[in-house]
Amino acid sequence: MDIRLDGKVALVTGGASGIGRAAAIAFAQSGASVVVADVDEKGARGTVEEIERTGAKALFVRTDVSKEAQCARMVATATGAFSRLDIAFNNAGIMISFGEKLHETTEEDWDRLMAVNLKGVFLCMKHELRQMLAQGGGVIVNTASAVGLVGTPNSVTYPTAKHGVVGLTRCAALQYARSGIRINAICPGLVETPITQRMREQEPGFDEKRANFVPMGRISAPEEIAQAVLWLSSEAASYVTGTSMVVDGGWVGR
Repeated sequence: MDIRLDGKVALVTGGASGIGRAAAIAFAQSGASVVVADVDEKGARGTVEEIERTGAKALFVRTDVSKEAQCARMVATATGAFSRLDIAFNNAGIMISFGEKLHETTEEDWDRLMAVNLKGVFLCMKHELRQMLAQGGGVIVNTASAVGLVGTPNSVTYPTAKHGVVGLTRCAALQYARSGIRINAICPGLVETPITQRMREQEPGFDEKRANFVPMGRISAPEEIAQAVLWLSSEAASYVTGTSMVVDGGWVGR
């Protein structure tokens, strides 16, 4: 399916690398102007440069999504440059540790991860929704995770935050369904991202173990997740809201 977003304006948080970069490029290739937000200035500017080489328009806004003032400025900058905001992909996220036990998790680590992975989605949505309400509609896609739908013994804080993103997405979708705003979540499994690379470094035999665990037998590329985000953001998904789309090679359903 050839998805076109000509004339649309898309905002991507966590756009410096991984799924965020792949989605930003996919939006641009489909005809959208793209606002790339991240705390990683070098990586985000690299994404912008890659988009601009294709002839599309892109803009970088340094944004810490855990800070409300910066989220508000991000949306204001996007609308100041492009006059509207049609699509928001709230993808920024961190993983502080892998394999932590609940009784060993520090309050500081808990607070930091929740501030970015859950509160950050809330803050971005708050200001994106204000703009979309003012203009009469829009689309929001939030990055949750396959571990936001099921339990896992390998971690506690990250899956808990992603469960929160799923709940936030469902509730917000119901609140704004009659305002012309569709809100969905994407739930990736293992994806080749910097977070996955850090997990690989911490666990010997990571690739073999994980490949055997996934029914399709491999880790996905960021571009595969980006295509699902692109579909959810398009008119092809015009009757889809409040869903958490699993893109995980069959892991959740195994």
